[in-house]
Amino acid sequence: MQSKTTYFYPHKTLRLGDRLLDLSTPKVMGILNITPDSFFDGGKYLTADDALFRAEKMINEGTDILDVGGMSSRPGAEIISEEEELKRIIPVIKTITSKFDIPVSIDTIRGKVAYEAIQHGAVLVNDISAGKFDNTIINVCAKNKIPYALMHMQGAPQNMQQTPVYNNVTEEVFQFMLDNCRNLTAKGIHEIIIDPGFGFGKTVEHNYELVKNLEIFQQIGFPILAGISRKSMICKVLKVNPEKALNGTTALHAILLLKGANILRVHDVKEAIEVIQIVQNLNIHLP
Repeated sequence: MQSKTTYFYPHKTLRLGDRLLDLSTPKVMGILNITPDSFFDGGKYLTADDALFRAEKMINEGTDILDVGGMSSRPGAEIISEEEELKRIIPVIKTITSKFDIPVSIDTIRGKVAYEAIQHGAVLVNDISAGKFDNTIINVCAKNKIPYALMHMQGAPQNMQQTPVYNNVTEEVFQFMLDNCRNLTAKGIHEIIIDPGFGFGKTVEHNYELVKNLEIFQQIGFPILAGISRKSMICKVLKVNPEKALNGTTALHAILLLKGANILRVHDVKEAIEVIQIVQNLNIHLP
């Protein structure tokens, strides 16, 4: 249920380059990790040919956005050098944007990497650190009029899952989003996506509390991105590894869509699109 009043003017669309996404129908963001150590697909797409093949598959399946990342953010992941991150992602972004008509997002915490990606065609910045690692990333987005995906994380990937503690996880994440959205708009960024950061400095219980209360975040007024694909919050409940977590992912995607998620960040595009179609059909027939 959409909140009747919001802190910011309700955003029903998202401008990505020369494309305007209509968010009245939820969208899919396909994950393309150019990393050796991501928790699910690490090492699969390190060569340009493999990455291009993966990108084309997701595009053919109907993804609305490709999210390209060159540094893993799994729990315990180490920070790589800026040079290595650029070496991984720039050739891939150049090739994708030259061959396909698809909005490309850059998943990075660095202003320099965001800038270079934008120069080669990226139209969205997805920053898990909310500008805490490198606050120049905010200026890069503002100067280039690039939408910014704002995510909540307690701690850093190296330590975020050691002892996550909240008095009230929903209230604290909501206030974090509200404060940061005010800061971003004050700096000239008005196209914002909010991501509660499932699995980033949160226990399984914290994650499901956020799922349960996700519709509260509609009160902010910006589109909600949910990234739960094959994560431990599913694997631990079902006692499976990420390779066997697709069914749980799909079930949780349905719940998130009913709770107001506008964008699903996924490894499995076809399945995500199908669950969106089912939920949309349900919404059509609701009174």
